[in-house]
Amino acid sequence: MGVRVRDIAAQVGVSATTVSLALNNKPGVGAETRERIIRVAKELGHIGPRGSAEKPLATESVRFLHIARHGHAVNRDHDVFIADYIEGLGQGARQLAFKLEIETFKSTPIDRIIEGARAADSAGFIVLGTELGEDDVAAFGGLSRPVVFIDTYLDFLPFDFVDMNNEDSVFSIVRHLAMKGHREIGMVKGSIETRNFKLREEGFVESLSRLGLKFDPSRMFSVDSTFHGAHEDMAAILARGGGLPGAIFCANDIIACGCMRAFRQAGLRIPEDISVVGFDDLPISAISDPPLTTMRVSKARIGQMAMQLLSARLRSEPDAPPAKVLIGGQLIERHSVLDLGSAPLLEPGSEEKGGIL
Repeated sequence: MGVRVRDIAAQVGVSATTVSLALNNKPGVGAETRERIIRVAKELGHIGPRGSAEKPLATESVRFLHIARHGHAVNRDHDVFIADYIEGLGQGARQLAFKLEIETFKSTPIDRIIEGARAADSAGFIVLGTELGEDDVAAFGGLSRPVVFIDTYLDFLPFDFVDMNNEDSVFSIVRHLAMKGHREIGMVKGSIETRNFKLREEGFVESLSRLGLKFDPSRMFSVDSTFHGAHEDMAAILARGGGLPGAIFCANDIIACGCMRAFRQAGLRIPEDISVVGFDDLPISAISDPPLTTMRVSKARIGQMAMQLLSARLRSEPDAPPAKVLIGGQLIERHSVLDLGSAPLLEPGSEEKGGIL
């Protein structure tokens, strides 16, 4: 595996976003820090910064719009997550001879973002859709240039989308818990709804049904999607009492780690008293206490695929039907799930209706 942005960040002692900005020759990084990042990147064998002799000549500019509408999903807790997207976009841009530009928006009205995009000298746009609603996405129809959305997926809108396959990934998580002998499985979702959170919630309920397990609404908990917010909200839930299921699927790793902190403070042992699974495989999941079982999604691959779709729109298939691409995940087993003893399950598509066999 090649050198990743997070590897360089760890070596230099800065954030992954800072490394991405430096390697893409973007403002916001001091000259000394930028020089140190580039030097370490070269020492580790990473491709040099944009404009170096190691890259093909960029012939067109494309712009990544990094949008945080409310900050409950796109925030500093997800710094590495976004950096992985940028890394994938950067790799795709280099391969396709595009010049990648990055623009960040925080709590900016959509009409102002689109107005700026309309005035920008960019051939096309890739938009982070994590916190965008359907109306927000639809508003980009006013642009006369191609737009590809990542980290969201919407039917009925005539745009290209690249997102993780939430439903399949959640099924793998629930099946893993069930195969470890867990029958009472709950979910912790984000209190601020995003499209991905909604799909994971729907996938959770559907997965229980497909595996012959009962969905209990009292085992669906809602917390803020920041680390501190998830910790405080779960602490309040625990203080009210009412009990917890033996296993919990959390909508992402940040929520999972915040909840795990609340569990430990309440005297609950993980996984002996409660098993926990996250989603995203952020670096924090590998160093949590205990290390968190989670779902790994290739954000870099999503970024590369988005760049390929945009390239096709610009260079070969401008009038092709919208492409909506889902990238599968990989379950990463660590130490946050207790093995109660495996049991055969009702496989999807089976004609038997009895659930656990």
